[in-house]
Order: sequence, then C-alpha cells, then structure tokens
Amino acid sequence: MLDSGTTAQLTKTLSTSIANNEIAGANFMVIKNGEEVFYHEDGLADIEAGRPISRDSIFRLYSMSKPVTAAAIMLLLERGELDLFDPVSHYIPGFRNQKVVKDGRLTSPVREANIHDLLNMTSGLVYGGTDPAGQHTETLIHELSSRMFGENPMTTMEFADRLGQGPLAFEPGSFWQYGTSGDVLGAVVEAVCGMRYGEFLQKEFFGPLGMKDTGFWLTVEQRSRLARTYQDNGAGGLKRYDDSQLGVNHHFDREPAFESGGAGLASTIDDAAKFTTMLLNNGSLHGHQLLKPRTVQYMTSAGLTPLQQKGFTLWHSRCGHSYGNQMRIMTEPGQAGHIGSKGEYGWHGWLGAYFTNSPQDALSVLFMVQKKDAGTLPVTRKLRNIVFSSL
Repeated sequence: MLDSGTTAQLTKTLSTSIANNEIAGANFMVIKNGEEVFYHEDGLADIEAGRPISRDSIFRLYSMSKPVTAAAIMLLLERGELDLFDPVSHYIPGFRNQKVVKDGRLTSPVREANIHDLLNMTSGLVYGGTDPAGQHTETLIHELSSRMFGENPMTTMEFADRLGQGPLAFEPGSFWQYGTSGDVLGAVVEAVCGMRYGEFLQKEFFGPLGMKDTGFWLTVEQRSRLARTYQDNGAGGLKRYDDSQLGVNHHFDREPAFESGGAGLASTIDDAAKFTTMLLNNGSLHGHQLLKPRTVQYMTSAGLTPLQQKGFTLWHSRCGHSYGNQMRIMTEPGQAGHIGSKGEYGWHGWLGAYFTNSPQDALSVLFMVQKKDAGTLPVTRKLRNIVFSSL
C-alpha cells in the first residue's frame, strides 16, 4: 500500500482539480507488483443528474483504444499470420497505386505504406489539416459521421479502403505524424481473420481477461454507467459535450458498423487495468497467456528511427519519449515533463483516459476522466508525479 502521506496528497490533488472545475470527476488506480495498492474516486459522472463517479463508471477511451489494437496485431504477428513489412494494400485494396504529397503535387511514393508504418504512425496517414491528405481524411470522417445513423453506415473496412484511396501526407517511413493508422490496423485484423474487429477482440482479449464492460457499444444497463463528457464553458465552469467525434457514436447505444481501432472503445478502470496488467505481466493474467513475453517486449520498445523521431519531437509534451506500436515509450527520463522511469510506456485518449506501465518499477497507473480535448491533463501529471516520487 502507499503510505498515508502519499494517499492524502493524491486525494487532495484530485479533489482540488474537481473543485476548480478542471474536471467533473474521475477515478484513479495504482497497481504495484500486480496488486492494487491505491484506488480513489471523486466527483460526478453526471453533473446535471448529480450522479457520482463510481468504480464501475464507464468511460470512452478514444485513443487509449490504440494500444489494444497494437496488441491485436502483435497476436497475429506471433502466430505468423502477417509480416510487418507486408504492404497495407495486401489486405486493403484501396491502398494500391497510392499517391503522396510532395512539393505541393501528387506523385507515386518510393515504397508502399506497410503494417510496420501503421504501428509506428509513420505511414503518412493523418487526422486532418490543410494539405490534400488532411483534407481527404476530414472529408471522409465527415461522411462517416453523417452516415452513422442512416440505412447505409460506413463499415470499418470501407473507411480504411476509402482512406487508402486518398494521398499520403509524406513518404512512408520518412516522418512521424499522429493519424488514422490505428483505424486501418483494425481493418487489417478483419482482413486476416475473416471476422469483425470487435468479435476478434472479444474472442482473443476481452473474454479471456474478463473485460465484461469493454467494447464498441454498450447495453442499456451499461449505458446507465457511462460518464458524461464535459468541456470548459469559458467562464470558469463546465458544460456538457455530446458530439460524436471521429465516427465514434458518443452515446454507444447501438452496435456500430465502423469499429474504430484508433478511438472506438469504452471501458471501466477495472477492465482497463486487466489489459495493462496483462502487458506488465509479459502477456499473462490469471493463468491466461495472451501474448508471449518476447512479443510484449517488442510491442513496448521504442520504434522510431532518428529521422522519424524528429516528427514525434514536435509534440512538446512528449519530450523524453519515443514512440512505437501505438504508444509512447520513455527513453530519457530527465528530458520528460514529469517524473518517470526509462522504458515506461502507455497512452492517453482525447477525453482524458490515461494509463502508464513502468516495468522497471512493476507499476501501472490508470486515470479515467471525460473532458473534451484532455489528452494528458495537468492533474494527470500531478497525480503520477506524486506516485513516482514516492517509490
């Protein structure tokens, strides 16, 4: 267990953030040597209804879905069902004869984007922007959202196929930029396995791990536990946010045609902890060996070349880190903007869901919140600084 002074600092820091209307509520967990040593919840899951955050509150993971998708690819890798240098076009036809934006015009790339590029965000796929690649993606996401509740919703594979028909922002492997690679990886899993991506995750990960509250949609009972999302109201308070972003149904009230490998999962802190603990245990949990130790070692290693790292370094809050397999990896703790350990890895979501694993410390930290444009919040760094400084 953490000492009383540390736990008091954690609870005070979280309550102060809530009192200052930085967030509505959250839950926070620390696991050490495979055992839970601290859990705390505070604040509200629904301000208007007065519903408090609880241990079984469900949160939209957004980009914290990406490490799950990387694990799915790792499973196929260790089974010999794909090669990381396979061109994406081998699985998704829309990636054939692709073009890249170079010097303001479209030309053929030196080589095709491959699975390895998708895992490391060096594919040339981006989330948006003013260049042709970004504009193509934004237009496609807008269509994805507009068809979401219609009679002909866009599927996981259609989205990836249509995405591949647009231009890349840069030569595959030449740079790093955050983007839609995780969504394409979900479609790759479908192509390899011949089943929907959500079915694969349920069979291979969620079922064996007992992650009963994790998925791309929620039952009526589960939706009663879904935390509301809030944003700053411009006057020091919070207001509701209900938009469906990146083709993800905000309300999770129906099975989606598009299962976003980059942003689409919802989960509880306990379910998320089962996944993170499995990784920290070298692929094993409660007698289930989901991934082999060498696979986990590869998955959690920095994957960027010096040239690619220049792109990642532009993300200033990730100083001291590199990137690999849909996650940040701490490489230089002294350069980081928070206390941590070399080899620590994890990721966060757009609405604030966050985890980090530190193999060196046998430590996992999870923080669940729903705040628009959150990513890694100041309170997230404050809480983890308290934990890491107490080790």
